[in-house]
Amino acid sequence: MTFERIRYDVPVERVARITLARPEARNAQDYRMLHELDIAFQRATLDDDIRVIVLAADGPHFSSGHDVVTPSTGADFEPHCMTGGYTQEGQAGGMANEEEFYLGMCWRWRNVPKPTIAQVQGKVIAGGLMLVWPMDIIVASDDATFSDPTVAFAVNGHEYHTHTWELGARKAKEMLFRSHALTAEECRQLGMVNHVVAREDLERTTLGIAIEIAQRPAFGLKLAKLSVNGALEAQGQFTALRHAFALHQTGHANARAVFDGVPVDPTGLDVIRQLSRS
Repeated sequence: MTFERIRYDVPVERVARITLARPEARNAQDYRMLHELDIAFQRATLDDDIRVIVLAADGPHFSSGHDVVTPSTGADFEPHCMTGGYTQEGQAGGMANEEEFYLGMCWRWRNVPKPTIAQVQGKVIAGGLMLVWPMDIIVASDDATFSDPTVAFAVNGHEYHTHTWELGARKAKEMLFRSHALTAEECRQLGMVNHVVAREDLERTTLGIAIEIAQRPAFGLKLAKLSVNGALEAQGQFTALRHAFALHQTGHANARAVFDGVPVDPTGLDVIRQLSRS
């Protein structure tokens, strides 16, 4: 297919690179972008010449999160997670779409049987974390920041709720309660980010790591990833994700009924606008 929101290339042997290509919208994710991302991950997964996948982004910021301006539903695209019910009324339709494009696709990307590396610069806000956290390794520029201010909308955080595994319980609560951004260095100290480098070194460092990993046997890489992911699943990670996703839908339904879907805390909306501003 012809991509409109992303680019796909092979910058070096055995390494595929998927690039978010909406810099004018700070790489906000509409359903078309997420659908194209899923197709690109499938392409790289099915190509036996590819051993490592890099996820990068154009522009000053990695992603400002969900695009709430561009309307679409799962019915506009070929379903990949087979949720169904995308055009149903009420919370049923909303849940079906978020289960397809958010929870479903993030979990698919998390389970791609090849090492994945996120190359991150600038701001990563709420839904932007849902693109970063499914990746196996995160390389961030020293100006990168990470935030999830969606409690302002009376929900429990973005839909791929792995905050506790990424940050630890107490720091995850603080991120959500206070809606403030964590620096790349803070996230490195917490174990969420692998490496912090200068912006001008970001691409070179990321590709260097990808090239090194790509020299390993593909089957060994797959088995290593399955082993680590299996340890997380033994801790109940997916069960916890499903539980948090259900609570997220409860929050949406409550917000639509009581607050007409607008942020409950106007200062929270100010935070989101400020974080999204270039």
